[in-house]
Amino acid sequence: MAGTVRKFAIGAALLAVAGGAAFWFLTVPERIPEAEIAALAPGDAARGERIFYAGGCASCHAAAQSDPVQPPRLSGGLRLVTDFGTFVAPNISQHPTDGIGNWSLADLANAMQKGVSPDGRHYYPAFPYASYARMKLADIADLHAFMKTLPAVEGKAPGNELGFPFNISRGIGLWKLVNLSPAPVLSLPGASEQVLAGQYLVEGPGHCGECHTPRDVTGGIDKTQWLAGAAAAEGDGVVPNITPQSAAIGEWSPSDIAEYLKSGFTPDFDSAGGAMAAVVKNIGHLSDDDRAAIAAYLKAVPGRANGYPAPR
Repeated sequence: MAGTVRKFAIGAALLAVAGGAAFWFLTVPERIPEAEIAALAPGDAARGERIFYAGGCASCHAAAQSDPVQPPRLSGGLRLVTDFGTFVAPNISQHPTDGIGNWSLADLANAMQKGVSPDGRHYYPAFPYASYARMKLADIADLHAFMKTLPAVEGKAPGNELGFPFNISRGIGLWKLVNLSPAPVLSLPGASEQVLAGQYLVEGPGHCGECHTPRDVTGGIDKTQWLAGAAAAEGDGVVPNITPQSAAIGEWSPSDIAEYLKSGFTPDFDSAGGAMAAVVKNIGHLSDDDRAAIAAYLKAVPGRANGYPAPR
């Protein structure tokens, strides 16, 4: 009997070791090949400013009540309270220790496309790298060049407030196996160049689906309900459906959508509020052509029923 128990214990221990080894192997942070980074042309700060605002970087990382006339002060500190815990936006200013002033282009590219820190840790997907993974590396090079022109801001933001098991970031490697892909969300055969340009902005740097799409059991985007609206990550509200089937913008023309993204005014003279006001502020920095492309894409996506429960 003792021998049987001993064999069982040894077998269980071996299985645990094998399972741990498999977990460790599957969750190893992946990086972009160095040759791909080395092949990039030097980034252009002027082009990078467009990417900065398309990506909404200031919305999460700029100091509260920043002077709109001055360059953004990216000290972080915004708290995002979710069911998984509280995530805090970090300082991404050019401060060499409190921010990312010492980051190379490779560091920024790996953070944005692979969700990996310079010291090899997984970032939590509250940082929307699952969308940024669809960006062109050349655009990230331009963004890196632009961010180098922004001020250094002293003060490290507080850390995330997460309980077990969400405080074990290594497990994010498994989440990435399911949810991280550079492939476009939608296949749009025969789409015009304008629609494809809008697809890139919406699915990539704009990361619109991160808020406007419901999530599946893994916490990843449910691509079968792309842009159909979702329960808000914070609070009890909802983020609206923005497909052609939506009550919110379904009857709007492309020019109505483009104007809303520029001015914040709807066709019936209502105005953007809440988090959308910040989005409009960011998209207002883009060109009329960019906003028209976003509008064209939103009219081209498949219509979906609302991705959130009807209000009671």
